[in-house]
Amino acid sequence: MLKRSNNSQYLATISLAIMAFGFVGTMPIQDSLWGIILQGGFEAGLVGGLADWFAVTALFRHPLGIPIPHTALLPKNRTKITKKITSMLENDWLTKESIKEKISTVQFTQVLLPLIEKEVHSEAVKNTSIRLIQRAIQSINLNQLVPLIEQELKKQLQALDLKSVLSKAVDQISERRYDEKALDYLLDEIDQWANQDSTKNRLGKMAVDAIENIKADGIMQFALKSFSSLVNEEKLGNIIQSLIQKGVSSFREPSNQNRLTLLWNIQTKLQSLKTDEKFIGELNGWITELVNEWQPENKILEFLTNLKQKALDFVLLPGFYDNYILPFLINSLSHLKNDSDKLNQIENWLQMQSYKLVEKNHSKIGTLVEENLDKLDDKTLIEMLETSIGKDLQWIRVNGAICGFFIGLVLVGIRTLF
Repeated sequence: MLKRSNNSQYLATISLAIMAFGFVGTMPIQDSLWGIILQGGFEAGLVGGLADWFAVTALFRHPLGIPIPHTALLPKNRTKITKKITSMLENDWLTKESIKEKISTVQFTQVLLPLIEKEVHSEAVKNTSIRLIQRAIQSINLNQLVPLIEQELKKQLQALDLKSVLSKAVDQISERRYDEKALDYLLDEIDQWANQDSTKNRLGKMAVDAIENIKADGIMQFALKSFSSLVNEEKLGNIIQSLIQKGVSSFREPSNQNRLTLLWNIQTKLQSLKTDEKFIGELNGWITELVNEWQPENKILEFLTNLKQKALDFVLLPGFYDNYILPFLINSLSHLKNDSDKLNQIENWLQMQSYKLVEKNHSKIGTLVEENLDKLDDKTLIEMLETSIGKDLQWIRVNGAICGFFIGLVLVGIRTLF
């Protein structure tokens, strides 16, 4: 561009020189008709060329360095020109309304969705997603979560409907026959205890001591002494042991009346607990006391710390993004593309955000242009303008010289005729 401008400048200078040489060269023949006409043409061309040179030069600097009034217009009026350009950009060319109108023709979702669908498979998005998930997990402050979790746990435990829980527990005991299993377990324990020699000896000793300590008179006293002389600790232990074993054996039989009666009493008592307000109240108070005394902070912190570390390790597993994140993103995008209402909402939101962005930053367009122009000194700015439009400006000089030449020919010719 600079080369073209220089070529045009040379052409303008050459045209001015031709007019000057022509004017001087026609002086010897100025007495002839054609000499007069040609000299008048060259004279007018020289005047036109010089006038246009003065006009073009006066835009950028003082002609010949002489501070003639109303010259060097660009440097003198730089502030006005800059503000006018800024105002023209903001108020005429790039108005808020024109930008918004252009934005309204853009379908953001149609542009963004294909781009996102393509980019989710890229390594850049994969690595960025993994890093973001890692940072999100690492940024979790467990010390802040522990009190919240502890508070919520205690709140949920204290809000527990014990009446409902107790009712379900009683029903489960009946359905799963835990009462019978508990009775059978107790009978097994009694049987094992009774079969022991130590138990037999202890029971025999306890029976002998009891007989000897019985106080009676007359025939009853004589009978007790006679009986105690016939039996000893071993015999009494065997008798009592045998009675216990027979009792246990009989209670094991499903059709035993005593067993059925005992189980019925147990069931009746359990069912009565469902509506026993006193028992439920005591149970509630006991649980409340346990919950208030419970201090699970360390356990919760330990659990969350382990969970956090496992989550970080899981994110770093090979195939985590391809197996979990990528299918989720693809399914989400697929559902979004098929949901016209959601797409319209997103489109409207993007349009609205763009309008707000234009509304908020529109004045910065002119400010940006003004700041960039202010960064240039006068010399650099003039060189840029001359480089950009210098060719056309130099052609003004050429055209001025040529047009002046022909106009001079016409005017001298007319003057000669009349």
